[in-house]
Amino acid sequence: MIDFIPVPSYDDVFYNLLLFIVLMVYMQSKQHEIGNRINLKGKNALGIFLLVFSIVYIGLRPITFSHFGDMGMYNIYFVNYLDGAPLNLEGKDVGFELFMKGCSYIMEPQFFFLTIAFLYIIPFYIVSKKLFKDFWFYSFFMLIISLSFWGSATNGLRNGVATSIFLFVFTTEKKYLRLIIILLAVSFHKSLLITSGAFIAAMYYKDTKMYLRAWFLAIPLSLALGGFWENLFLTFGFGDDDKLTNYLVENDELVEKFSSTGFRWDFLLYSAAGVFAGWYYIYKKKYDDPLYAQMFNTYLIANGFWILVIRANYSNRFAYLSWFMLALIIIYPLLKSKLFTKQHLLIGNIILFYFLFTYMLNIVFSKY
Repeated sequence: MIDFIPVPSYDDVFYNLLLFIVLMVYMQSKQHEIGNRINLKGKNALGIFLLVFSIVYIGLRPITFSHFGDMGMYNIYFVNYLDGAPLNLEGKDVGFELFMKGCSYIMEPQFFFLTIAFLYIIPFYIVSKKLFKDFWFYSFFMLIISLSFWGSATNGLRNGVATSIFLFVFTTEKKYLRLIIILLAVSFHKSLLITSGAFIAAMYYKDTKMYLRAWFLAIPLSLALGGFWENLFLTFGFGDDDKLTNYLVENDELVEKFSSTGFRWDFLLYSAAGVFAGWYYIYKKKYDDPLYAQMFNTYLIANGFWILVIRANYSNRFAYLSWFMLALIIIYPLLKSKLFTKQHLLIGNIILFYFLFTYMLNIVFSKY
């Protein structure tokens, strides 16, 4: 356990380390071409350090009920299994529940949280390596500095692991492997049914222009119809468990505790960065890559769903069903093709501004 850092400062230490690395990467982008041997060697070492540090720092964080969101709740569930409680799958995410019960036979709570951190972060490395080879660091780093990374690492643990598992669908074209990955991700968190449905829809209907129109249409529909969409999705069975119902339907107690209700223009702006990036690459730069188109269309569908329920309690958890892909949407073409003359410098600028949004919302604005 890392207990020499005060719990209230735990987030700040991590984000300020990332800030230092972001500034370093930005300055280096001015000095070397991205394919420079010295640059790649340094980025590889930096990436490995960040991979190990993130897993250890997050996985060995103090077990507390006053910080890190739902960590205390997960600790109670795990300790119950550790004390011999029978497996309970009723209304649960079966894959995660089986995983937790299995871990209780061989490890203590602290190592359980370390294992969760490993399962959440290691797919970023594997997927980035698989997709981008020598340039993997930039993809991995973008995923780490994303707005929702820390919350999913320390609070929404099941959701975080499920979305990390889902990323593997972009590393294979074999349909049976994709199906296995999707089923595994959904077994860890049922909300991945939304992203999985978006992915399958994008496999069979590939008109990106239509998805773009639908995404833009979702904004006035959400503004005009308000809570209609939350109630509509409940009738389709999205509210079969009480927790998800609380996420979708506004209630006074939760609104008082959670300030992120209402139409979140800041979140919409963040999401729009991915929409603009995909549109620009595909239609302005004529970037043609079937896998990227599949990824972008999946993002548009899943993010469009979130826009419709943007007023829901904890709407950021629905946003995360698309946000976990945002870093890849923005960086993918820049690591696969030469699209700009000073591309490494552009990547450095993107990393800087992408992280500044994260830093401002999670550190600066959170103090007020």
